[in-house]
Amino acid sequence: MNPPATKLPRTSRREVLKALLAAPAATLVFTDAEAAQAAVAAQGARAAATAKPFVPKFFTASEFSLVGALADIVIPRDERSGSATDAGVPEFMDFMMIDQPARQVAMRGGLAWLDVECQRRFDKTFLNCAGAERTAVLDDIAWPAKAKPEFAHGVAFFSNFRDLTAAGFWTTRLGIDDLQYMGNRSVARWNGCPPEALEKLGVSYD
Repeated sequence: MNPPATKLPRTSRREVLKALLAAPAATLVFTDAEAAQAAVAAQGARAAATAKPFVPKFFTASEFSLVGALADIVIPRDERSGSATDAGVPEFMDFMMIDQPARQVAMRGGLAWLDVECQRRFDKTFLNCAGAERTAVLDDIAWPAKAKPEFAHGVAFFSNFRDLTAAGFWTTRLGIDDLQYMGNRSVARWNGCPPEALEKLGVSYD
């Protein structure tokens, strides 16, 4: 059962855009090295969460719920593997915000933008929207090349959020198994590259 819809103050949209404009453009982008470093550190937070409920240090309770819902839209559970929240992506993002405080305004502003846009269209927050309503909003910001100029802030936020979700997911055991990655394993005996692979590459041991 969804929580009751809440109304946002009339000035929220203006204040959200003001906050997003105040955030340096660089804070909307995470380098691969930064994401990988944070993912390793966040694994400790995920492991600790198995012993007791995880309490975010940056996100509010409502923001953390929104992060989880949005991350699971980006990477849902399927027949092959679990979802982003199954892999602990919200915990990963919470760590990223603590580790990279300069990026906090962009993240918090983006989450607020999403709620404000849903409030404007449907008179309710993202979490209170139906699936089709959520999709309608996300479709307008998920494709940068097709997005209208007025959605530029939402596009920047969602592109960054999607990248963080992917970085958090595919650096976990669940994500590595999803990729069917065969590295980081001991091999008792190495018999060389399989013949079919050598043939495909057009090389040989001769």
